[in-house]
Amino acid sequence: MAAPTMMRVEDLAAGAAQAELLGADGTVEDPLVVVDLDQPAADETVLRRAVRRAAECDRLLVGLTRTTDGTRHLVSPLLDALDLTLVPVDSADRRLVAVDDPEATARTLVRAAADSPQAAVILGRLLRTGPRLTVGQALDAESLAYSALLAGRRFARWQAARAPRRPPPPAPADPVLVCRDGDVLRVTLNRPERHNAYGRELRDALVAALDLALLDDTLTEVVLSGNGPSFCSGGDLGEFGVARDLDTAHLIRTRAGAALPLHKLRDRVTVRLHGNCIGAGIELPAFASRVVADPGAVFRLPELGMGLIPGAGGTVSVPRRIGRWRTLHLVLTGCPLTAERALDWGLVDELSPSGPTGA
Repeated sequence: MAAPTMMRVEDLAAGAAQAELLGADGTVEDPLVVVDLDQPAADETVLRRAVRRAAECDRLLVGLTRTTDGTRHLVSPLLDALDLTLVPVDSADRRLVAVDDPEATARTLVRAAADSPQAAVILGRLLRTGPRLTVGQALDAESLAYSALLAGRRFARWQAARAPRRPPPPAPADPVLVCRDGDVLRVTLNRPERHNAYGRELRDALVAALDLALLDDTLTEVVLSGNGPSFCSGGDLGEFGVARDLDTAHLIRTRAGAALPLHKLRDRVTVRLHGNCIGAGIELPAFASRVVADPGAVFRLPELGMGLIPGAGGTVSVPRRIGRWRTLHLVLTGCPLTAERALDWGLVDELSPSGPTGA
């Protein structure tokens, strides 16, 4: 496949990425632009203009360098303004993502954004503005955007393409197990037959358990884990798209979901992860102050492939751990992240083998 179309820093400074975003029918055109960082700006004036243009751009801007002898030639203010930069060597800088082939990865990102252009552009705006908001405000912004995308054509196309699904079966009597052990509250997701999918009944039971800790200051620690082969496989697909009242769904997500209580309890929460941690399965744990993962755990944010964005708080919690740049990479690729790399990035704080059920 041909190399992705790229613009120079000078083109960015001249406003090339500011071309009209919407076509005549309102569709998003060229939602992601690749910027070649191996062709430096002619002078400081051009560079400053490029930084300003990048900060104002509605499109996603992905920087790319092929240099393998370090990243000293990359200019920090421009890295800040870009949405993500691909490099061929490992770096602790969370604005950078190291990949084997930056150009091939850039092609993957271009295709992903083109397949779900509205979601990609909305995601970029959320990730840029989120750090300036409180957690509550950022959760509201994410949920409003999520509701808009649920009504979009791309999500409708995803729904139409999948096989009809029956509604999930009723949850068992205890979709979440709660046990007090001295001053520790142990909370265990308990729908192993559905890989602890974050459906309505499990969500409500989890929030009820978290409310116990919010009301009882004598509980000094909350330990959250999951029974079965996975900690949490994300939203229950049997419930996807069933809401017809999107404004009520927004209020339920933000006022009755687990993200806000987990944030309020964050200094007292330890989450133990294992198996598949998909969508909500990492979006919610990322709010906690301590996340321990089994070395075999796998993390993924697949929502863009449905025409959506993370909707359980992931555009808020994950960037606060790994930065908005690497968060964008996770969502655009939808690819699995290993526990080892999650540790390197700061998505988890420790690797420790879990028991057979992740307890």
